[in-house]
Amino acid sequence: MPELAEVEYFRKRWDPGLGSRIDRVLTNPKARIYRDIPAVAVQRGLGGRKLLGSATHGKQMLFEFSDGAWLGLHLGMTGKLVFETPVYEPVKSDHLVLETADGKLVFSDYRMFGKLTLDLTDHGGPPRWWCDLPPRTLDKGFTKKAHTTFVRRFPKTPLKTLLLDQRGFPGIGNWMADEICWRLQIPPATRSGELTDKQLDAVWKITRQVSRDALRVIGDDWNTPPNSWLFNHRWKDGGNCPRRGCGTGLERADLRGRTTCWCPQCQA
Repeated sequence: MPELAEVEYFRKRWDPGLGSRIDRVLTNPKARIYRDIPAVAVQRGLGGRKLLGSATHGKQMLFEFSDGAWLGLHLGMTGKLVFETPVYEPVKSDHLVLETADGKLVFSDYRMFGKLTLDLTDHGGPPRWWCDLPPRTLDKGFTKKAHTTFVRRFPKTPLKTLLLDQRGFPGIGNWMADEICWRLQIPPATRSGELTDKQLDAVWKITRQVSRDALRVIGDDWNTPPNSWLFNHRWKDGGNCPRRGCGTGLERADLRGRTTCWCPQCQA
């Protein structure tokens, strides 16, 4: 599933359409992404408007259109955004296509776990649900105090599982959570209530570090992270810990429904 950096990368794919008028809206009414709003409402709500801007918040995207229209997107597991030429012919997995004079803004999702929303506001600002989202991991509001308060609410929850909770760690997904635990040298199954104050501060610091690193490497140009990260070694059995001087075989297991990878030596 796309995480913080991947979502930022895909948001930028629609940048070529900024300032353009939406001449036609193509939808797939039967697609599951329209479970929260009828496809016809999206067609009527976006047709004729201009794309003005966009933003991300964790795994969420928000696109601003003229006259108070706001399109919210969640990529789910396989969703992606692309900008195609005017002659591009949509395929079966293209469930939303916004046509402009210069090209087509496409939301594609072949497994259809993604979704979209459309809000029409008259106050000039984004919709309420967007404003109510918790602070992002790199926001000023993501303070040590707020972080500690959130973590202490769930003393029996494994650290890896808690890092996936979007109420406290927006944008952190499976690979980022594993990366954070690995850099911390803490077992992912460690209960949050067992963490010391010093370890809690480290979780806050490393979460922000991994968020910055991911945005820098993946969020801009979809570059491959360096081999010094756990990222390149965690995807399949047989990987070894990349920490200098270690090289221990990585272990993988299910932790509350999510595949988790860690080093049994560094994270003992």
